[in-house]
Amino acid sequence: MGSSQSALNFGAGPAKLPREVLEEVQKELLSFGESGMSLMEMSHRSKEYSKINNDAQKAVRELLHVPDNYKILFIQGGGTGAFAAVAMNLINRTGSADYAVTGTWSGKAAKEAAKYGKVNLVFPKADKPGSIPAESTWTLNPDAAYLYYCDNETVDGVEFPYIPNANGIPIVSDMSSSIMTKRVDITKFGCIIAGAQKNIGPAGVTVVIIREDLLGNPMKICPSVFDFTHINKENSVHNTPATFSVYVMEKVLQWIKKNGGVEAMEAQSSQKKTLLYDAILHSNNFYSCPIDEDVRSRINVPFRVGGPQGNEDLETKFLQEAEKLKMFQLKGHRSVGGMRASLYNAVTSDDVNLLVKFMNEFRKQYG
Repeated sequence: MGSSQSALNFGAGPAKLPREVLEEVQKELLSFGESGMSLMEMSHRSKEYSKINNDAQKAVRELLHVPDNYKILFIQGGGTGAFAAVAMNLINRTGSADYAVTGTWSGKAAKEAAKYGKVNLVFPKADKPGSIPAESTWTLNPDAAYLYYCDNETVDGVEFPYIPNANGIPIVSDMSSSIMTKRVDITKFGCIIAGAQKNIGPAGVTVVIIREDLLGNPMKICPSVFDFTHINKENSVHNTPATFSVYVMEKVLQWIKKNGGVEAMEAQSSQKKTLLYDAILHSNNFYSCPIDEDVRSRINVPFRVGGPQGNEDLETKFLQEAEKLKMFQLKGHRSVGGMRASLYNAVTSDDVNLLVKFMNEFRKQYG
């Protein structure tokens, strides 16, 4: 087994991809099928790419049980581009939108949307993320075009344990880091956005699932590459898409299907989360998680080393020792500090067990 194969990647994104998918991509890299050409060299109008594009859409629909009255789109621009795209496609309906800001990415989404209409924060933005105010305290605008929230805050480690009640207003959710990790009732949403580079593929493609009655009213300034109505009409091939990213994503989606679907990913996610949080809980405060227990993410787990405030010397040592064992990308986001372990679908329970074993040994040595 080579060193690259034994590396454990706990990065937040771009993140670990299933090994067998990478091997399949490697095998096909120089010649896709019998073509003698790499997929990267093929026209986006070719029959080969057309099949990949359609198969990827079909896989998303099957895995998430997406009803027929929802359209599945692939766009570029990442989650950040989708922040603007959501507003430019939907805020025009009333001129305002509600945003629940629970961390870094929902905060950026609200700031982006404010360029295109009035944004109402349904609760005051916290100085330090780590909790979600009770729904009874939210102030919703009955004239909002939509209610927006981030299902799982990748940076801050805050995850919604429920779908908010928007009183009939369309709900928009950023599921970039939680898509395909749990079952979701799509009918509760007007629109879902998800960058692929965490659970379902490499960077370069963003999945949009949108209810068809919300199409048809973009702002006049909306670029065609972000116009959901136009992208749907063009079957996500308005211009050259990120063909290679969609190709790899389609393979990851098939890998999820082969390995038990979203139901199996959800069960594995629960197991991995329990392993890591139990290690933190039973460390006699050597490790600590700053997030309220009821909203702790299953996917992105921030923690400090050496006490609740963290000990920077110990945290530096922790990263150095982890990397000697080929455990990579455990450093927390620059805005938060500390550690962060991301437990996406391609990260196995065995991977998490090895991390927990290292954490326990490090605590015994330095605690």
